[in-house]
Amino acid sequence: MSAAHDTVPPEQTAAEHVRSVLARAISLSLTLDGQDVDLIGMHSVDAEGRITLHLPADSPLALRVATGPDDGPAAVLEFTDIAPTPLRDRVRARVTISGRLAPMVAYGGAAARLEPARVTLRTATGTHEVGLGAFTLAEADPLAVEEAAMLTHLADAHEEMVADLVVLAGSRLPHGVVRALPLAVDRYGITLRCEYREGHCDLRLLFPATARDAAEAGEQVRRLLATPRCAHHHRHPSPRP
Repeated sequence: MSAAHDTVPPEQTAAEHVRSVLARAISLSLTLDGQDVDLIGMHSVDAEGRITLHLPADSPLALRVATGPDDGPAAVLEFTDIAPTPLRDRVRARVTISGRLAPMVAYGGAAARLEPARVTLRTATGTHEVGLGAFTLAEADPLAVEEAAMLTHLADAHEEMVADLVVLAGSRLPHGVVRALPLAVDRYGITLRCEYREGHCDLRLLFPATARDAAEAGEQVRRLLATPRCAHHHRHPSPRP
């Protein structure tokens, strides 16, 4: 057996996955004092993964943070990663970060930065605890921000290309696929959601080479389609209810 078959297929680490979710998230759910609040377009994430909430100065949330304990009130932030294409079961991952909200000086409003104590990633493969050091040092996948536009373009304008990618699975894909749509893409490969009358399975196809941006990812998809089927490495798909 060749060395290529002995190695583990390249994947994002759990910390990189978390940072990728944060990089493309425009909303989050905040739990504070037992109450849940959805915040849309009211947060930012810096290069070290520090999350800052930008709140109206006269809002109850800003008042709660400002009048809380010296080390800030306990809070939980949850980010839901949803596939941009109209497939079944669109939730791809959930990231939960718990800690304390420390008030900050902000021009024209109020701000609070989360001091994280625990980071958790939940995906279809299970729950993963991410160390704070790994979370801080990790970087988002280079395709994370452009992923939604890439996947929707592939689904809307290149249906035949998606069908050709499914064919690459050959006999490893269970029969009876009624629809296939792109589910995710990162620097290492592309994942397709193959739907059946009941349930679905996800087909992961690795790129011939790592992509550094959207243009290179497009080239890698074309290289996949031009490579003999037997040369492809992919994760064996398994049906899900």
